[in-house]
Formats: sequence, C-alpha cells, structure tokens
Amino acid sequence: MATTVTNKTRAPLSVPLPRGKVLHLGPGKSGQITVNAVEHPPLKALVERGDLEIVGEGAGKAGNPGGDQKGPAPTHGHASTTGGRRSGDR
Repeated sequence: MATTVTNKTRAPLSVPLPRGKVLHLGPGKSGQITVNAVEHPPLKALVERGDLEIVGEGAGKAGNPGGDQKGPAPTHGHASTTGGRRSGDR
C-alpha cells in the first residue's frame, strides 16, 4: 500500500524518509510513500508545519490517479513532417 503526499509550498522539498531515503517534490507536486513512512518524525514535522499534505492512503485512491503528468504527451515514432527538409529544397 502507498500513501500520496503533496508539496504545499512554492519551493522544492526534500522529504526525509525512513532508512535514509529522500523523496524530492517540486512545488505543488505529489508523490507516493509507504504507509509506514507516514510515522517518520521528520516527515511528520513537515506535515505539522503545513509544507506537506498527506492526501490519501492506497495506491490510486487519492489525488490524481494518473499522477502529475503535465506537459506534452510522449511521442512514439517520428515527429510530424511539417517544416522538415524536402527533396526539392537542396
């Protein structure tokens, strides 16, 4: 099981996790942590300060199920041919 956390600040956060791991979250971004990590004291301190919000528990149950996938969609194969080189332009 996983829990979703969200960075509520306008700055990137390095979220300390158990066993020396760190979750890097950009401003307003979300990530998933284990349910056990919620009780980690440094993480709890970020939640109490309001820098980090625990959105929900369970994979895909809370927040944006698809994650924060903003920006252009990935492309497969070749890009469009508009503006490309033409055989008569040499």
